[in-house]
Formats: sequence, structure tokens, C-alpha cells
Amino acid sequence: MMTDPMRIGVISDTHGYLDPLVASVFAGVQHIIHAGDIMDPATLEALEAIAPVTAVAGNMDGGKLGKLPREVAGKVGGVCFVVSHKRKRLIKRLAMGKVDGFTSESPPDLVVFGHDHLPAVEWIDGAVYLNPGTASSPHEEDDDPTVAVVAVEATGLSVRFVPLKRSTEAFSG
Repeated sequence: MMTDPMRIGVISDTHGYLDPLVASVFAGVQHIIHAGDIMDPATLEALEAIAPVTAVAGNMDGGKLGKLPREVAGKVGGVCFVVSHKRKRLIKRLAMGKVDGFTSESPPDLVVFGHDHLPAVEWIDGAVYLNPGTASSPHEEDDDPTVAVVAVEATGLSVRFVPLKRSTEAFSG
């Protein structure tokens, strides 16, 4: 009997705007990871209506959102993950063994970050390093907005980037 693979929605840099398409893209995911620069608590509320959310604060998050952790390690459906807003800081902390639960001998399966607005995926030493891109494309020079869906398959993790529509409502500062 074939069952659907476990899926994780990955989003970052919403900058106060959540594209209505995200609800349909993330429909059926078991978990959502938001890698910061949320800027509006309503974004997390909308995502939590879809699936449980793990979120971290980005450099643009203040107030209640600024009190979110800068880094979170977790496990969902057998996938060990760590998320932080900035790649460089997260990679450094992983290399130094400063991320709870992970060492160089037992790295996470999924490493998520945002910040630079560039969708990218790399497989490094068996782990998936993923930047879902910006979900809002707040700057003219940004690529078009994207989110990612990670599926747990028999062969490992697969990543699919999903394009969104560019918003005129998004943060522009």
C-alpha cells in the first residue's frame, strides 16, 4: 500500500505579508518551519491554522516576534532539523558543536535558514541545507518569491521550490 510521504513546509522572510497561495501549497504538510523575518504575528497565526509551526526570529523581527529564539532544533516525522535566520551563524554554531542535540558525528538531517532571499538547496555530508528564498520578495532586486516543501521519501529528503506571486504589499524598507 502506497502512502503519501511526510511533508514539511519551509518558509522565510515573509516581511509582514503572507501570500494567500501559501495555504494551498502547504495544505497537507505535517509541520511548517519559518526561518525568520516574520514581522507580523498574524503570519504565524495563519500558518498555525495549517500545521504546527517552528519559527525563529530574524533580524527584522521586533516586539513579541523578537522574543522568538534565534535558533531551534527539533524533530518531526523522524527528520531532525535545525533552523536559524542567518546561514553563516548557524553553520558556525553547528561546526563548533553549539547546537543542542547535534555534533559533527550526528548532524541534523535538515538545516534551514533564510535572510539572503535566495532559494537554494545543497546536500552536504548527507544533510539538506535549505534556504526557501523570500516568501515576499520585498526588494526590487529580489528573485521572485518562493517557499519550499520537503518530502520524506524512501531514498531520503527531496525538496521542491514553489513560486509565489510578487506582492506590492510587502515590506519595502
